[in-house]
Amino acid sequence: MNVIETRELGKRYGSQWALRDCTLAIPEGHLVGLVGPNGAGKSTLMNLIAGLSVPSAGSVTVLGGRHAGSPAALDGIAFMAQDAPLYKNLSAADMIHLTRNLNRQFDARYARERLGALGIPLKKQAGKLSGGQQAQLALTLALGRRPQMLILDEPLAALDPIARQDFMTTVMTAMTDDGVSVLLSSHALAELERIADYLIVLGDGEVRIAGEADDLVAAHQMLSGPVAEADVLAARLAVVQDRRAAAQAHLLVKSGDQPVPPGWEAHPVSLEELVLAYLRAPGALNKAPGALGKSVPARIERAEVSR
Repeated sequence: MNVIETRELGKRYGSQWALRDCTLAIPEGHLVGLVGPNGAGKSTLMNLIAGLSVPSAGSVTVLGGRHAGSPAALDGIAFMAQDAPLYKNLSAADMIHLTRNLNRQFDARYARERLGALGIPLKKQAGKLSGGQQAQLALTLALGRRPQMLILDEPLAALDPIARQDFMTTVMTAMTDDGVSVLLSSHALAELERIADYLIVLGDGEVRIAGEADDLVAAHQMLSGPVAEADVLAARLAVVQDRRAAAQAHLLVKSGDQPVPPGWEAHPVSLEELVLAYLRAPGALNKAPGALGKSVPARIERAEVSR
């Protein structure tokens, strides 16, 4: 089952496209890392998937073909915004009571027991909880809906390292114990490399690359060799990033089936290196990013660097 499926999905505000030509097919059971600079279209995509916004073009379905925003889809999705929205003057117990009354299904007993296990007092006002406790309360309210998919918009940005680790432990436990699929937007590339097994990179409102993290990394490599031969090599390869010093060039390329040329060395790339390269690449490179089997036209982002 695909938990997210989009076809040429787009969202326009006035004459400006916040997202366009977005085509994805994401199987269930993944922790999907959604990456991109501010203004890349991440929140727009999440809002469309959650049914909080209506597409200007294309289509989006969730949880095996349910139309985003339909009652059936809403029952299976929990969304947690970046600012962990809570009524600051209400107690944790009041937030549980309110959430139960606003949703067609909500496991209040689970929510109370989970907060008790975390040592979060039910009678304390949400606004007087620590940042980590507020994030855990918001996450508990989301998980109490017993969703099939959990959408998290920058949930870690304001948390200290311990609170961040505790938060992600809860998310991973929900995936393992309850089979929850997760879409997580984050700027923390090092952390995503550790926890995400699927990746979507957005830039300028378009999908630049998407797929299972291990497959994406395996499909790319860094070629290092003499700068005098770089233009000839780059002309016949799908180059994502081209960095050159006075004597040596470093080309991050889609691997393909071609052997490494004589005089050149191939090195594996990390997920962080790959993401940064695609974020820096020109938009023309990104017209066929959705599947590894599709061809990507050779485009070069050249960075001349000194020794």
